[in-house]
Amino acid sequence: MKPTPKTSWNPERLDVRAFAQAGADLHADDPLTRFERLVAEAHAEDGQPALGSVTWQARGEIRAGTSGGAQAVWLHLQADASIPLTCQRCLGPVDTPLKVDRWFRFVNDEATAAAEDDDCEEDLLALEPRPRLHDVLEDELLMELPLVPLHDTCPVPVVMQASDPMVGLEDKEPQRKNPFAELAKLKK
Repeated sequence: MKPTPKTSWNPERLDVRAFAQAGADLHADDPLTRFERLVAEAHAEDGQPALGSVTWQARGEIRAGTSGGAQAVWLHLQADASIPLTCQRCLGPVDTPLKVDRWFRFVNDEATAAAEDDDCEEDLLALEPRPRLHDVLEDELLMELPLVPLHDTCPVPVVMQASDPMVGLEDKEPQRKNPFAELAKLKK
């Protein structure tokens, strides 16, 4: 992680207001293992998920408030990662690129964020308690995960049981006789 000159910023408890007033930025290439909830989604081979890294950048900015109000604290968060997910067709690993490019406006507290949330389009976060930048980043990466990860073309042939009439023919039970059909024969 490379801090802005003259000041060291702690992403574990970021003073977003001071960060934005300084026009500071942070960037890093963190191992995926730092993001436990994201690792839990990864495809595991031999019990161990194949892991990579998350490249991210955060930049603070102060903007004029709406309607001549107080200045607003903004944070621009960008991240790139590739995570191996489980293909829901062939159950093999599929490398899934994740990209985050989001702006957050910070307000004084959670109550203000809840009150303003319905009336604004931007994402709102509270200045206090000070946010853990990695948690915010991990939340955003988790929201980028696809609902159903799939290969465009699976690397192995996939047999779809519901649509393939040849699947399971050798495993089928012998056809059972209908007892009523036997009774109908006796009636004749």
